[in-house]
Amino acid sequence: MYRHAGERTLLLEYGQMDLDLTLNFFVLAVDGALAAGDVKGVVEVAPGFRSILIRYDPAQISARDLLTELRTVHEELPPQEDIEIPSRRISLPVALDDTTSRRAVKRYIDGIRDDAPNCEGGNNLDYMVRYNGLADRDDLLASVIGTEQWNGFMGFFPGLPFMFPMDPRYVVSVPKYNPTRTWTAEGALGLGGPCFAIYPVESPGGYQLLGRTLRIFDLERRNEGFGDSPFLLRPGDRISFYPVEEAELEANWERIEAGEYAYEIEDSPFDVGAYLEWLPKVADEAAERRRRAEAAWAATPVP
Repeated sequence: MYRHAGERTLLLEYGQMDLDLTLNFFVLAVDGALAAGDVKGVVEVAPGFRSILIRYDPAQISARDLLTELRTVHEELPPQEDIEIPSRRISLPVALDDTTSRRAVKRYIDGIRDDAPNCEGGNNLDYMVRYNGLADRDDLLASVIGTEQWNGFMGFFPGLPFMFPMDPRYVVSVPKYNPTRTWTAEGALGLGGPCFAIYPVESPGGYQLLGRTLRIFDLERRNEGFGDSPFLLRPGDRISFYPVEEAELEANWERIEAGEYAYEIEDSPFDVGAYLEWLPKVADEAAERRRRAEAAWAATPVP
């Protein structure tokens, strides 16, 4: 669907409003084709999960001609099973229930809402366990580290990734804070709905806090992992997390500050066809996991 979004912007929307990674694969394929095609008059392209926002210069191309160019881009894309998306595998450490996460929860209880069910016990982890019908925190951790997270798009804050589990057997979901927090630490790892996010700066926030990972935003690009961008992560990246103790995480932050830390980044183009071929093999397990989660959702209070 094509929509006007102002005098110099078009919004393209694909598919239904469902959490379907294949829609995002198509979005990123279109984004790549537009970048490679160098359509005259296109100033900026901003991909979302199932949409693309295109800013153009009306002095160089009319909206009608831009629509023609876009239809050509769509027609020339290969079949979905033949799409390959530029991607990287990035491995990040995470310390669950770290000091900064507990501090954020305490500030929320003390200053905003002391009866929030998601903050009972001074943390958000136990609520996530309960809401998803999991056995314990170890079960939650197994879900977090058991699958790569697909970075569908960047937004809201500069450099903030919206990441979704690639293996549907490990999906966890949780409602957001109500109302939001006023403070979240830089590097905090949060979950809202089925979406994981890393807070790139110290800021307010509404995602339930799992713990903390490393810096992903640096205007000065002091670490070579950032390359020529202040953002560590890009749409189409696959992020995996591994658990560390808080002391090790703090030591890694110190190494980042000293310019000595090496981020674990590997170029690895993503084969959409191979992924689509694999998905049916885990569909039954994923459906059973979903049934257990839905039962827990119905029995758990929402913030």
